[in-house]
Amino acid sequence: MDSSLETQKIKEGFIGQKMITIPPNIRKEIVANSLISDFYLTAIGYYPHAIHHDRKRKFGCKEYIWLYCTEGSGEVVINNKNFELIPNTYIIIPPGISHHYKSSEKQPWTIYWAHFFGEKSDILYSRYLDEVKMHVGKIPLNESRLKKMIEMIDTLENNFESKNIEITNINFYHLLSSIIYHIEPSPSFLNTDPISQSITFLNKHIKEIFKVEDLALQQNLSVSRYTELFKKKTGFSPIKYFNNIKIQKSCQYLYFTDLTIKEISLKVGFKDQYYFSRAFSKLIGMPPSKYKMLYENQYLRNKL
Repeated sequence: MDSSLETQKIKEGFIGQKMITIPPNIRKEIVANSLISDFYLTAIGYYPHAIHHDRKRKFGCKEYIWLYCTEGSGEVVINNKNFELIPNTYIIIPPGISHHYKSSEKQPWTIYWAHFFGEKSDILYSRYLDEVKMHVGKIPLNESRLKKMIEMIDTLENNFESKNIEITNINFYHLLSSIIYHIEPSPSFLNTDPISQSITFLNKHIKEIFKVEDLALQQNLSVSRYTELFKKKTGFSPIKYFNNIKIQKSCQYLYFTDLTIKEISLKVGFKDQYYFSRAFSKLIGMPPSKYKMLYENQYLRNKL
């Protein structure tokens, strides 16, 4: 895939394979292009039924490597730790890390792959990591995603004009982001785990007051396990998260209705108006009375 290969065991390539490597002079133009210099491809490709595909880099690669398997299987070894890629799974290998990956001999993998770099690459990689541990990511089959990959390769295959380079890198950034964040925007994946189900429940019962014990019991989890999973998914404890969405809901009432602050506090489950005001100020940075005053005129204008 690049000049840093230490072993290359492809003898005749693979029927239907596609591979584009960005030349050094084009890379210089990319680095000087402020639109894409913080995230850009250095190579991209597609290897169908890649029998004998085998890559080993003792000292790693200069760029990030993304491998996405759609058929068959293969093995990825990173710092002596083994990972298996099967259909609809992917892995990202960071720069400078010893690695070795190869296709299964019995069921050769079909993979889409890319090398990429830039400041945003570091940030995106951190979002991919699971509790600071490398892992194999799972994503649903998406034909449009595969077509987009081939389109990007074909675009670069035509020429390396600035517009082609720009749109390809922008598209790949969007594609990789959608893969890493696929659970969040995909409706088909909501409500499939206990915490997502719990969040949906909380959003439907903003007016209620719950204890952590009630929420954990609802999902057949211990309090400690429920709290651990909830914080892992949202970054907040269950009660703090619930209070936050109550406050966000109250912002809508303040903006769109003529309800008093006391009425709003009751609608979002705060029996004590003053406690509600303190919680609101802590999260939003101003008391609800000031928030209402600031946005009331804007709302009235929008209604006209």
